[in-house]
Amino acid sequence: MRVTVQSRAGHYFVDIAPGLLDGLGEDPASAGLSGRVAVVTDANVRPLWGERVRGALGRAGVETVLLEIPPGEGSKTLARADALWTGLIESGFGRADTVLALGGGVVGDLAGFVSATFHRGMRLVQAPTTLLAQVDSSIGGKVAIDHRLGKNLIGAFHPPARVMADVSTLRTLPARERWNGLAEVVKTALVLDSELFSELETALPALGAGQMDDAGWLGVVGRTAALKGRLVSEDELERGPRTLLNFGHTVGHALEAATGHGPLTHGEAVVLGMRAALAVSRRLGRLDAGEERRALSVLEHFPVPRSVPRPDRVEVRAALGRDKKAAAGHIRYVVLEGLGHGVVEPALSEELIGYAIDRALEAL
Repeated sequence: MRVTVQSRAGHYFVDIAPGLLDGLGEDPASAGLSGRVAVVTDANVRPLWGERVRGALGRAGVETVLLEIPPGEGSKTLARADALWTGLIESGFGRADTVLALGGGVVGDLAGFVSATFHRGMRLVQAPTTLLAQVDSSIGGKVAIDHRLGKNLIGAFHPPARVMADVSTLRTLPARERWNGLAEVVKTALVLDSELFSELETALPALGAGQMDDAGWLGVVGRTAALKGRLVSEDELERGPRTLLNFGHTVGHALEAATGHGPLTHGEAVVLGMRAALAVSRRLGRLDAGEERRALSVLEHFPVPRSVPRPDRVEVRAALGRDKKAAAGHIRYVVLEGLGHGVVEPALSEELIGYAIDRALEAL
């Protein structure tokens, strides 16, 4: 399956199929690769897919250098970016070469940020290996590192030359990572596609349990990626409809920051944020009680995160105010006007902000 995404730099393709990584060496140029290739991956992905990708490219005569980072959100730092810049400089990489981001959202964000800034921008190919990265973070060109005061505050828009989403990699995902990605699938359905949401009401338990073959994952990833690709093509710089994809992220990002970027996965934080957003949607009269119950029933399938320090309400509010979605002191907040129909509240009242935070903390 192929999704076409429009960007300021021209269009690029998101290819979704099993076996794409093993086939990289068959025609590297068609995969967006040029020059020498810096394969950026983490210590979890390297033994599963890193050496296979290097082997495939090596057989095609492509020179590769592997740059490894520790797994987890804690790697999205300026120090890790500096280590990657140093690796690129010491290995003699230039603007005509390619960074291949092989891994989940952390690898994609960090490698993308390094690619966007090295020599003022070099070619980037995203090869996402997690569900979350395949349906969300690898598409759209947003790349970033975290600051101690907030998530993704230091970044750029740097569209990839290609996204290669090999659904075969989803077979190796641990359960927590499957649910992490499914949070973004549910989010996308809630704001954009009521039919997909209805299907998830039945299919979500089997998806979370990993009871899905490559063809099944191709359908899930392909549909969700196509929805995101459509919004990105309409609004690459997130000044209009793309903002809808922040449903659940306003409070979710604040919880990630307030708990120290690590105890909560991104998806777990977004589920808490979606619970808050559903409560606000109902409070505003935008969502009826039956629709709220249906959405909450789906979110009940997500495992409750364990051993997470409960942040103080004041800490969460402070983190929320530093988020990118805060503008001129106002908090933009995505709510639902029905299942599959998200809208943006341009300035949520302070009372409703507190209400949202309280609902998320109650569920933690």
